Amino acid sequence: MNASYPTPEVMAAFATDPVICGIIQNGQPLASSRSEDLYFKLLGSIVSQQLSTKVAAVIFRRFRELFPEEYPHPELVLEAPDELLRSAGLSFQKIGYVRNVATFAAAGNLQHATIAALEDEELIKHLTQIKGVGRWTVEMLLMFALERPDVFPVDDLGIQNAMKRHYGLDASGKALRLQMQQIAENWRPYRTIASKYLWQSLDNMPK
Repeated sequence: MNASYPTPEVMAAFATDPVICGIIQNGQPLASSRSEDLYFKLLGSIVSQQLSTKVAAVIFRRFRELFPEEYPHPELVLEAPDELLRSAGLSFQKIGYVRNVATFAAAGNLQHATIAALEDEELIKHLTQIKGVGRWTVEMLLMFALERPDVFPVDDLGIQNAMKRHYGLDASGKALRLQMQQIAENWRPYRTIASKYLWQSLDNMPK
């Protein structure tokens, strides 16, 4: 997995914001997390919802082990009985969500060519059609699996906490999000990179 600091071109885009420049300069290189298998990433996101990273990893491994070569092909997920999926530690609600993702994929809606052709907001609208998949989940896919460069997850608690700390923000709710968005405008078109360094500054990078 490659890791690299932002290029001089990227850093130049942050030049008007000494706070984010300082965070990046004190940070570590960002490792690549690119993946073209959005179906698999979506399943992992569903399983991980409302669980600690450690517990989520165990349950997702058990889930994968239910299938040949540890890959839950959509057709196999749809054929698997509830009892089998429950044995991996999935709740009934998550079983429903996992099947929703599998149904969406089986219909050809997650093919790489389709995904690559969609702009960020179009892709968020496309994937949040799936019950159980919200905007935050798709933003994480955009930032990590697809490495889209200009995504800003304003509702993420880690980003909110990091910006409160580094920028001295004391608002909450809608007022806080508005302040964050105003600051992040200075990071375009590289808001993803800035966000990853904010997470890193709190040792809170999403998995």
